[in-house]
Amino acid sequence: MILVMFDMDGTLLDTEALITEHMASTFRTIGLVEPTPERSRRVIGLSLPVAMAKLAETDDRVLIDGLVEAYRTHYRASVLADQGREGLFPGAIEALQQLNARDDAVLGIATGKGLNGVHRLLALHGVSNYFTTLQTPDHNPSKPHPGMLETAMRETGIGPEQTVMIGDTTFDIEMGVAAGCKTIGVTWGYHEPRELIAVGASTMIDRFDQLDGAIRQLVK
Repeated sequence: MILVMFDMDGTLLDTEALITEHMASTFRTIGLVEPTPERSRRVIGLSLPVAMAKLAETDDRVLIDGLVEAYRTHYRASVLADQGREGLFPGAIEALQQLNARDDAVLGIATGKGLNGVHRLLALHGVSNYFTTLQTPDHNPSKPHPGMLETAMRETGIGPEQTVMIGDTTFDIEMGVAAGCKTIGVTWGYHEPRELIAVGASTMIDRFDQLDGAIRQLVK
């Protein structure tokens, strides 16, 4: 069996504009200078506390906790209005359907999102039943720590040599490398392809219709 793990934001979901707007609103609410979209883009994929600490350049736990709560408040308030802005990237649904139809593939999620958000978004796009294991910072360390992948492998009984991590950021690739897994970088996400290659991406894809073939090349 092959374990195929997906990042969400920037890999499956096109949420850059939404997240960067929420980050700006969060910092404005707290009375801090708003991060630029580019700075916010760089931390997408990390757990919220880690992302906020990086953006605010602080280790002040009170400030970090305040930023996290403000972000969650903005997020919860906009859930219904923003559903149309949380779309899948072109080709994602077809790629998931193709992998789900394979009798040798187990699909999973490894994301910086909270578990409630993961469940909501998978249900929104009608793909909840495709995924066997859902790993988030609720019960794991933030990326790039390998904990999410290690937990997924324990849950499924599939080893690192048969596991592939697919993501758009260096955090995803570093997590996969640290866990001893194969890694596939996507070129349409939030970090530059050259950065993913530099931290050890096993291969890169430009379109979702290349994914199944890339997995077959890496895990035989």
